[in-house]
Amino acid sequence: ELKDLNSSMTTSEIAREIEALRKECASYTDKLERIKSATNHVSPEEKEKVSREQQLYRREWRRRKRMATELLDAILEGYPKSKKQFFEEVGIETDEDHGVVLPAT
Repeated sequence: ELKDLNSSMTTSEIAREIEALRKECASYTDKLERIKSATNHVSPEEKEKVSREQQLYRREWRRRKRMATELLDAILEGYPKSKKQFFEEVGIETDEDHGVVLPAT
């Protein structure tokens, strides 16, 4: 019992701990109120700019993927082994191998 009593906090230590926690709670409450009051963090112009950039990158991804696929299909026309075996020999990793999908519009 003496060991438990020696390791437990005193009343003044508990009071300081409670006060510190109340201050921390008040700061988090203030922060939450500031976040709630700011209804629009991103302007419509910035949102439109990001949307246009994403659309551009999506188009470029599709174009490059189509070009790579056409090139590989042309190479594989005269190749005696399967597409999978060719990819393994050359060391090509596809989007599908890694579960990557094109972002939706």
